[in-house]
Amino acid sequence: MKLIKLNAIDSTNDFLKNLSRTESLENFTTVVTQSQTKGKGQMGSVWNSESGKNLIMSVLLKDLLSSIDEIFHLNVAVSLAVIQVLDDLNIPNISIKWPNDIMSDNKKIAGILIENSFKSDNKIESIIGIGLNVNQKDFYNLPKASSLSLVTNSDFDLDMILEKVIFQIKRNCALISSKQTSILWKSYHSNLFKKGVPMAFEDEIGNQFMGIIQEVSSDGNLQLLHEDDSIKQYGVKQIQMLY
Repeated sequence: MKLIKLNAIDSTNDFLKNLSRTESLENFTTVVTQSQTKGKGQMGSVWNSESGKNLIMSVLLKDLLSSIDEIFHLNVAVSLAVIQVLDDLNIPNISIKWPNDIMSDNKKIAGILIENSFKSDNKIESIIGIGLNVNQKDFYNLPKASSLSLVTNSDFDLDMILEKVIFQIKRNCALISSKQTSILWKSYHSNLFKKGVPMAFEDEIGNQFMGIIQEVSSDGNLQLLHEDDSIKQYGVKQIQMLY
């Protein structure tokens, strides 16, 4: 596996995407940086990170997904990889907030952004971006953000966590390759943030309502039980949880 370490970059995802267009890169090529100036999150949100304090990485993945129907399997595998590493580090009360934010209690400690491109030979190439708050202690104007250091009152070795995350991504991707995705999905659902708990939600036009998370569909939609006992599905851009 090729590991590229940078001091600063606008976006590790963009850097790796551009590199893969000009070079033939081996699978699981990883880019990591101390500082990222234009980090991206879900739905175009900005990921701000204090230099040298957090794990900011992107991983190239190819020759795994064979169709568009399998894309959310990768979200599940990567989310679980982070959860598995944090569990090994004894981070308390961790969960996955749909679709793939990582929480400790009610605070976000990691975000994941996976960008897929479809090649002319119908193969799918993915760039897995992960931002994990590790040793940062100040989050100005971000009341819902936290870090491993804050929740444990300890500091962590970034290189050690990087190695563990890559190992778990490879391990979980092997389950996709061997068609054992049911193992991943079972664990994903068991780690789902606020699953089975009545929660407030807001739709894309500002309507608020109560719902209970049932599960996530194979294409990544959130299934909610409404107060009238109906179950409806929502895409990432259609709904947000109010917590």
